[in-house]
Amino acid sequence: MHPILLTEPGTILEPSELILNPDGSVYHLALRPEQLGDLIFVVGDPGRVARISAHFDQIEHQVHNREFVTHTGLYRGVKITALATGIGTDNIDIVMGELDALVNIDLEKRTPKKEHKVLTIVRMGTCGALQEDVPCDELVVSHSALGLDNVLHYYAHEQTDAELRILQAFLQHTEWPDNLPMPYIATGNDYLVNELGRGNHVGITATAGGFYGPQGRQLRAVPSVGGLNELFTSFKHEDLRLLNFEMETSAIYGLSGLLGHKACTVCTVVANRLRKEYSKDHHAAVDRMIGQVLERLAG
Repeated sequence: MHPILLTEPGTILEPSELILNPDGSVYHLALRPEQLGDLIFVVGDPGRVARISAHFDQIEHQVHNREFVTHTGLYRGVKITALATGIGTDNIDIVMGELDALVNIDLEKRTPKKEHKVLTIVRMGTCGALQEDVPCDELVVSHSALGLDNVLHYYAHEQTDAELRILQAFLQHTEWPDNLPMPYIATGNDYLVNELGRGNHVGITATAGGFYGPQGRQLRAVPSVGGLNELFTSFKHEDLRLLNFEMETSAIYGLSGLLGHKACTVCTVVANRLRKEYSKDHHAAVDRMIGQVLERLAG
């Protein structure tokens, strides 16, 4: 995914658009530029931040504002930030915008910088598998994300030819219902996907706009369209299958593409939707994921 247009350096961003706290930190994350690492791990669960920073040799900054919890420290000489985003692509819109602002906007002058800084952003999450041969406690790395949310539709973007081919194949396969939002495809960083994908499941991730109905779950309220999960499971484009459901990756990949950052998602499978199974010890499986990602990217 690429931007059609970005705000020009020298453009003054008004106080209502770029909102800063009295200490100069960005509004929601409450971070200042010096508190951010070049390698950023984003997680949904605030408790997972401490599970990551427990591996650090030294914690330099701890910030907590609303649901956003941040620990920045050193791991084998690498400055790393672990950041809890909360759940959903709406929160990712906030997180990605403010992370980019920390490195690519002069916050004092309130204008985009001429020199662009690239962040490496890796989501370590949990997911539900859509394929029977992807069992609980194993890892799925997202080659690309199928956005079932609306966030990227509000940004001036264009998809690559490869992304459009996946999307058109998906729309044709599912005969996508008119009453649901139009999906989009966003792709992760090739190097990160290859590095984290070794020995793990690699495929397309469906990013849903909710946990129950949008992922085909039925409690009391009944989903408006039945049978979508079966169509997701049977979809395949070239050598890529639709492997899992989660709730953040499409916005991470899409906004990273627009803002020029490197992104990848790796998720621990905590549920297999076809087998109707749930992990017996997902905390241990998540800890194994954290160790593997740290070793491969900062080891």
